[in-house]
Amino acid sequence: MPNEGSFDAAERRSDEIKQDLPLHPENYVMLSGDRPTGRLHLGHYFGTLAERVRMQDMGIRTNILIADYQVITDRDTTDNISDNVFNMVVDYLSIGIDPKRTMIYAHSAVPAENQLMLPFLSLVTEAELQRNPTVKAEMEASGHALTGLLLTYPVHQACDILFCKGNIVPCGRDQLPHIELTRTIARRFNERYGKVFPDVWGVLTSSQMLPGLDGRKMSKSYGNAISLSMTPDETAKRIKKSKTDSDRHISYDPEGRPGVSALLTTAAVCTGRDPIDIADEIGDGGSGALKSYVTDCVNDFLEPIRTKRETYLADPSYVHDVLAEGNARANEIAEGTLDEVRHAMGMDY
Repeated sequence: MPNEGSFDAAERRSDEIKQDLPLHPENYVMLSGDRPTGRLHLGHYFGTLAERVRMQDMGIRTNILIADYQVITDRDTTDNISDNVFNMVVDYLSIGIDPKRTMIYAHSAVPAENQLMLPFLSLVTEAELQRNPTVKAEMEASGHALTGLLLTYPVHQACDILFCKGNIVPCGRDQLPHIELTRTIARRFNERYGKVFPDVWGVLTSSQMLPGLDGRKMSKSYGNAISLSMTPDETAKRIKKSKTDSDRHISYDPEGRPGVSALLTTAAVCTGRDPIDIADEIGDGGSGALKSYVTDCVNDFLEPIRTKRETYLADPSYVHDVLAEGNARANEIAEGTLDEVRHAMGMDY
């Protein structure tokens, strides 16, 4: 494919894969994951979580990584990480991830996967790592010094994807440079040592980006997110505290009225409605009516997820077993892949 690193080429390839997925799900292995830095929220759900469930239900071999090692790429502490990991598994189960069909595992529990970092690092240059836009963005957002782990973050992601022979990654446009580097690493390894790894492609998610309640990117650190684990009362309080403006007439204007428009977008994605229609319906009702409507929409949407969460929280041993079994499966796969790598490199002595 000419100029396959361009966004247009990546988009075309993504569209081709999307058309083929329902026809030949057996040809695809998906890897996706999250850093356990806090609770998963509605932005995560509409951004990637729902797509993972859809791919799982389509019959694609799906794998979900809890990227606990990646927490320390830009943080100096692992406080609360155990609780975050536990609740992450609870959230996965509650939204419809089936551990019989989807492998859920944690970075730190799979040594053989992480050992792939050593040969993979030999296949990339410092310049390639330095110019990765996502690494730059993460460093600027965190205000943290550029650690060796953050610099090599894209290589670690290549290990995540390739250890299980993943060939598709659901992603947004900003993740394409990571996936391109993973594809480069796979090809360089294959060219140097023999065919072991598949080509990897991003499947661009078509879901609408859900802003935070203040119009900025939804983020745990901004306090503008609605977590899947919030109670109805906590949700109502979070929405009530969100900033709007003094204009009583409700209208959808993301640039001019970010707070009002973020609330309208939240209601829209939870109901499948158009935010403009919702604004017209509320009309001169003001921010109070808007916030009340949004609260009802969000709580209605989250009710079945919350019900399932309570079931899993009442049986913590099951949640721990799900992760333990996923870790065991991941170790078996990773050790097999590492054996292939050693053999290809002539290191199976």
